[in-house]
Amino acid sequence: MTQQQLISVIVPAYNEARNLPLLYQKVATVIENLPFRFEIIFVDDGSRDNSVDILKDLGKRDTRVHTIELARNFGKESATSAGIHAAKGDAAIIMDADLQHPPKLLPRLIKQWQKGVEIVVGVRQYSKHESWLKRFTSRAFYAILRRFTSAEITPNATDFRLIDRKVMDAFGAFTERNRLARGLIDWTGFTRCYVNFVGSPRKHGKPGYTYSKLFSLATNTVTAYSLLPLKIASYLGWLILLFSTILGTFVGIEKFILHDPMQLQIRGTALLAIIIMFLVGVILVCLGFVALYIARIHDEVMNRPLYIIKDEHQEEA
Repeated sequence: MTQQQLISVIVPAYNEARNLPLLYQKVATVIENLPFRFEIIFVDDGSRDNSVDILKDLGKRDTRVHTIELARNFGKESATSAGIHAAKGDAAIIMDADLQHPPKLLPRLIKQWQKGVEIVVGVRQYSKHESWLKRFTSRAFYAILRRFTSAEITPNATDFRLIDRKVMDAFGAFTERNRLARGLIDWTGFTRCYVNFVGSPRKHGKPGYTYSKLFSLATNTVTAYSLLPLKIASYLGWLILLFSTILGTFVGIEKFILHDPMQLQIRGTALLAIIIMFLVGVILVCLGFVALYIARIHDEVMNRPLYIIKDEHQEEA
């Protein structure tokens, strides 16, 4: 008899003691009648409450529960990565511990995976109860990513997703420290589909991501997937250089060749300002060239895999 496939449920958690028992209960109820084996991996990201004690107790009652306790708070992205690295399943489902990712959707994610989809992404639809600030910042975040990065990141795509074993193995090859796990998963290029859901309200506690942390995450994401910040100095330099050259040519002809027919009476201070502007443009252009070399170093230091093999096909002799 063929052994049932194993699915890993990965839950990073930070100070979620009041949510963990309810989340476990809901997940256990949903997976009870599914024709798969499951492991539930909780990654405690240095919680300061009694989350670890609760998880240990759950592990005693259910052997499917596996707890990874990090030495300190490394951040959600690192905790998620630790869960993916530890997962043994043929597929893994990543979800938050605050119950905003509804466990009842697990069968839908698995169903899409059974059809051959390698990444099933949960896309959050914001309800009318969400604050206008949260909706605005979310739209702005994804607008910036679409405009300035090379990654194909779907608006409102969340960490709530299923990934195939192939994706997990590819994810294990990434070495960068400042990372956005969902961005790296999307970067692999495996087949994707989307499942829409309305986020449930947080049951207990406060969100771990403050606006300062979200801003830091956005900055890290842009610099990880785009070289535009490095190129801005070069673009600005060429613009200043062009403008100062045109302006300097005009002033030289008007004052020294045509002897000021427009009566502009340009003084030495204005000429000095134009010369300084020209030199600033030269400096910024030079910085732009330096930035191109830094960009090459940036790509090499990230040490992402040169390519990812999705599958191999060979006819038997």
